[in-house]
Amino acid sequence: MTRIEHIGIAVKDLAAAEEIYARLLGVPSYKREAVESEGVITSFFKTGPNKIELLESTKADGPIAKAIDKRGEGIHHIAFEVADIRAEMDRLKAEGFILLNEEPKRGADNKLVCFVHPKSANGVLVELCQENPE
Repeated sequence: MTRIEHIGIAVKDLAAAEEIYARLLGVPSYKREAVESEGVITSFFKTGPNKIELLESTKADGPIAKAIDKRGEGIHHIAFEVADIRAEMDRLKAEGFILLNEEPKRGADNKLVCFVHPKSANGVLVELCQENPE
């Protein structure tokens, strides 16, 4: 893992959250993107080398909606950049971590992603991110 790629924040109302974070960070969102496979619309902010991803569910039974129902709005995951996502997945499996997907999948911001189950990481949902080479 080379660095923290972004912090994901689950929100009920993306437009309202974008206004809050634009005021908080002093910069506008640079990108909005729908990720159909995850049932979310994302909005990204960048300040210095740091990125924040806001996530609003597009489905009442989607992962973000379920997370908000269970824990409320707030930090959903922390994402780490990796050079080789498949190698990192193999390494983590060998270390005994539980992965939520067997193969990397397309995520937002032109990334291949894989999630590590929170039960494996002290209650934190961890996302692995690699720039999509395609």
